[in-house]
Amino acid sequence: MTLAHIAYPRRVPELVGEDIRLRNWARNATLGSPGSVSAPTTEAELQAVLAASSGQVRMIGSRMSPGRLTEVTEEGGTLLDLSHLSGLISITEHTATFAGATPLGDIYAVLSPRGKMLPSSPGVIASQTLAGALSTGTHGQGLQQSTIADSVLTIRMILADGTVQEFDRDHPWFGAVQLGLGCLGVITAVTLRIVHSPVYTCRKNAMSADTLDDDLRTWNVENDLVKAWWFPQEGQVQVWAAREAADDEIDRYRAGGSELVEHPTVSEAMNDTIDQTLRHLRDDTKPVAKDDKPSRTVTRFRNFTDVTGDIYQVFCRGIATPQINVEIGVPLDLAGGVIKKIKDWHAETRPRMHYPVILRSTGPSNAWLSPSYGQDTCYFGFVVYYADDGSLSEEGESFLHAVEKVLAVEDGRPHWGKYFDETLYDWPSLYPRWEAFREVREALDPHHRFANAFTTALFDGDHGRRQDGGLHR
Repeated sequence: MTLAHIAYPRRVPELVGEDIRLRNWARNATLGSPGSVSAPTTEAELQAVLAASSGQVRMIGSRMSPGRLTEVTEEGGTLLDLSHLSGLISITEHTATFAGATPLGDIYAVLSPRGKMLPSSPGVIASQTLAGALSTGTHGQGLQQSTIADSVLTIRMILADGTVQEFDRDHPWFGAVQLGLGCLGVITAVTLRIVHSPVYTCRKNAMSADTLDDDLRTWNVENDLVKAWWFPQEGQVQVWAAREAADDEIDRYRAGGSELVEHPTVSEAMNDTIDQTLRHLRDDTKPVAKDDKPSRTVTRFRNFTDVTGDIYQVFCRGIATPQINVEIGVPLDLAGGVIKKIKDWHAETRPRMHYPVILRSTGPSNAWLSPSYGQDTCYFGFVVYYADDGSLSEEGESFLHAVEKVLAVEDGRPHWGKYFDETLYDWPSLYPRWEAFREVREALDPHHRFANAFTTALFDGDHGRRQDGGLHR
C-alpha cells in the first residue's frame, strides 16, 4: 500500500442495513466492529459504561473527521455515540453552557435570536459537534479571534474510570483539555463565553493574485473577518472582507426580519475562472448530474454579491461534501513566502485543481495543541473531491502531497480534523507544550483507554521524522 492510500483513503458505497455509525461520514474509514457502539442517554449511563468496561474507547461525534481519529483498533473496543447528550443546559448574559455533543448549528440557532455570538468566527460546517470542534481545533477567520476552543470557560469531562472532573481557565491543565484530540476523557458539558453579535457587511471582490503575498496581511489587518479563495491558474482571488455594517445597512437588515441581505450589485468578474475550475472538477469526478454537491461548492462563487447579516449568516455557509481536505497553518509572517513558492510550482506544473486554495487567518490560540498556538496563523486549505466510484484522481493526490510538503518545511501545523501525512512533522519541535500535553494525558488516562493506533503512534511512537520536501512531482 502506498503512502497516498494511507493519507488519502478511498470511499466505499453504502450497504443496505449497515449501521452508519461504524463508518466515518466520508465513508473512507471503518470506525469499529459491529456491536461496538454504545449510546448512553444520560451522563450517569455514560459513567456506568466507562466504569464497567476496560477496553479502548473513542467518541463518534458527527463522524466528520478522518477515521484515524475516531476508530477503535482493538478487539472489544467501544465507540461512544453521545448524540443523546446534546442541547442547551443554561444561558446567562455572558455565558452559555451546552452538552458536549451539541451540533454547532444548534448552538448558533440558540445564540443568534438572542443577539449573541461566540467570540470566534464559526466553522463553516455546522453539523460538527461542540466537543469534536474543540478537540480538533475548528477555527474561523479573523486576526481578532482564534479557535472555538478559545471561547471556552469551563469543560466538564468524564474520565476513563467514570469519575467526573471539571476544568476552568485557572486550572494548570486547561490548555491541554481545550484541544485534547479525544485522548483525555469524554467532554459532556462546555461553558462558553458569549458576546454581543454585531451585524456585518461582507464585501466580496475579485482581485488579482499578483500581489497576494503582500495583500493577505493587509486585508486581515484592515478588516474584522476575512476569507479568501485563490485560483492560482487564473491568477485571481475572491476575497470576503467583513466589517460592522453601517447604520443604513443595519436598518435594511432589521426591516427584512434579520434575514441575510444580498446587495443589488452582482459581479460576474470570476465567472470564466469558475467555469474553468468546474471543467477540471467534472473531468476528474465524472458526476452523473451537473448540480452535484462538489459542483455546487464551486458554482457559488459565480455572480457574487455583497451581503449583510450576522456572523453565522455570512460565514457559516459550507456545503458538506465528501472530500480530501488538507489544511495547514503556518506562521502568518511566513505566509507570503509560502504563497510565492506555490505560485512558482503552479506555474511549472499546472496541476488540475477542483477547488481554489482557501486562505484564512486567525490570532493566537491558548490551546497547547492548536495549530495557532502562540502565533498569528494563516491556514492554507486544499480540496480534492472523490469521483462517483470513490476514487481520487492521481493528479489530485500528487497536488496534495506536493503542497503539504512545502508547508511542512515552513513550520506548518496541520489541522487535526483533516487529512495530513504525519511523517512530515516533528511534533515536539512544532508544539512547545507537546511534552506537557503528554504528561497531562498520562495523569488523566494512565492506561490509555482513549487511545487508538493513530494517537498511540502520535504520542508514544517515533513521529520525530520530518522529511525535507519541496514542490516536486
